[in-house]
Amino acid sequence: QTCALPICSSKTALVFQEKSLSFADLDSWSNALAARILSLGDPKERRIGILCPASLEFAASLFGIWKAGALAVPLQPAHPEAELQFLIKDSELSGVFIHGECRPLAQKLPLPEPLSLSRDESAALAPSPDPNNGALMIYTSGTTSRPKGVISTYSAVNSQVSCLLSAWGWSESDRTLNILPLHHVHGLINVLACSIMTGAQCELHSKFSPELVWSRIASGKINVFMAVPTIYAKLAKHWETQDTATQKIWSLAASQMRLMVSGSAALPAALSNKWLSITQHRLLERYGMTEIGMALSNPYESERRVGTVGKPLPGVEVRLEAGEIQVRGKNIFREYWRRPEANANSFTDDGWFRTGDIAEIDGDGYFRILGRASQDILKSGGFKISALEVESAILENPDVEDVAVLGMADPEWGERVVAVYVGSQESAALTEWLKQRIAHYKVPTRWLRLPALPKNAMGKTVKSELRALFSGLQDP
Repeated sequence: QTCALPICSSKTALVFQEKSLSFADLDSWSNALAARILSLGDPKERRIGILCPASLEFAASLFGIWKAGALAVPLQPAHPEAELQFLIKDSELSGVFIHGECRPLAQKLPLPEPLSLSRDESAALAPSPDPNNGALMIYTSGTTSRPKGVISTYSAVNSQVSCLLSAWGWSESDRTLNILPLHHVHGLINVLACSIMTGAQCELHSKFSPELVWSRIASGKINVFMAVPTIYAKLAKHWETQDTATQKIWSLAASQMRLMVSGSAALPAALSNKWLSITQHRLLERYGMTEIGMALSNPYESERRVGTVGKPLPGVEVRLEAGEIQVRGKNIFREYWRRPEANANSFTDDGWFRTGDIAEIDGDGYFRILGRASQDILKSGGFKISALEVESAILENPDVEDVAVLGMADPEWGERVVAVYVGSQESAALTEWLKQRIAHYKVPTRWLRLPALPKNAMGKTVKSELRALFSGLQDP
């Protein structure tokens, strides 16, 4: 069966805070949740939301949806109400699983009747879903002003997981720590799904802290860890604040980890080398997107080249056309939800997905990412952000006349989101106003107010001129 759990066993599958869940319990619980979905009628393409923080309930909901053959739509409870309202309206959910902590929030949202997360319903299994049916819809920022729902089929999800299980040497003896958001591919597919579907153990945490991660590494109870460069930078800084004895303990424990992966943003060479000096681990860099899962990866067992994202993963075809990375394979998403124009523009006539990322290949076949074809797609702290989406949100403020959002290189965040605007509102007030409307990582961390923005003959803002204004400015 696609997206299936391993054979039931008493072995621990998930750990969250003081609670744990065996594979047998996860199997039973997800069966009960699948029964609730099947009671709604034909599950095919039925979109079921998951309004849960990282938790045992999230995992049970996800696999319950997949067992029913429906389509999972993860929702991030930490996002502002306005953004959640858009996602809920756009996805047209048929049902939703709501975590107890999220009930006050759910009452403010236009959600359908919630599905019970209880375990006392009679279990019922659906036939294996058609591999071409939608299994997962994750919203991603794009070159439009609003996020797009990326629909991946059961076949694509299985392909995304299976190629990583093979390439990264996953086994049922692995124990991973997951501090990544579960409404993105990085945390949901690369960590949670890979861990569960290979029979390994996954320890979930809803928030990141350097103290937590180092304490779990030092415990010797985890051997796989994946994160974005920003997190590794914070971990390195925290290590440097410790006394020599603690540093030695932490470094020794980290050196015994099986695998450490960095992704979702470019890993600076200096950070890669610093992490190597601290842990004896050369971080494994890889390249992927919501639309394709992972496509490129440095090798698990042989040379990992700093500044590259490696070679194509098993079963994934990758080519460069005029420098642009294009991908083809079973891992590719099926469509953007109700975005026919975006679908038409995203694929070549011969069926390759156009990533919009520019790269080069060295003589040994390693890919090096050079940038993005669109200056309006930013990556900050591992999150992909649409500058146009942020601009659209800012322009809803009546005291803002014009705005341009840019990504400025930053050693810790990869890119820092900055904004240049015209208007009477103070930047501090704009920041607080915007935090109520879009996710925190999309909010500009630096602002510059001008009398007018530079425009070209077509009336389009010349962002290259604005970038120069930020060079040399000190952080407030």
